[in-house]
Amino acid sequence: MSTQLLQTMQQLIQQSIIAGNLADYVIGIVETLSPISIRIEQKDIITEEFLMLTDSVRDYDVDIEVLHTTENAAGGSGDAQYESHNHGYKGRKKVRFYNGLKVGESVIMLRQAGGQEFCVLSRVFNHTGLTGQWG
Repeated sequence: MSTQLLQTMQQLIQQSIIAGNLADYVIGIVETLSPISIRIEQKDIITEEFLMLTDSVRDYDVDIEVLHTTENAAGGSGDAQYESHNHGYKGRKKVRFYNGLKVGESVIMLRQAGGQEFCVLSRVFNHTGLTGQWG
């Protein structure tokens, strides 16, 4: 086999290996929310049109099915209709998960090979700025 043919084959193999690298992960910091933008590598800002958000980093709704009875509760002015009671709670219900990002949060992203699109997978740390019952 000629030296030139061997070198050509080695180059083709190396190019195939490099081309097989389909994605790379990147850490970013959320800069703005509406529209969302994320800073990477201390200088580049990725804007909303190049970001795909997973459910781990956005608010979203899901249907759940429930079947239980409420706890006994009383209230009101002491009238009979306000006496301690419970009732069934069942059926298909819509629930909202508040996973939206906050400015300053660190995120893990996958960068599309050879492209400019990023899939935002998750936060690096816990949620910040919780405001619900346990926040």
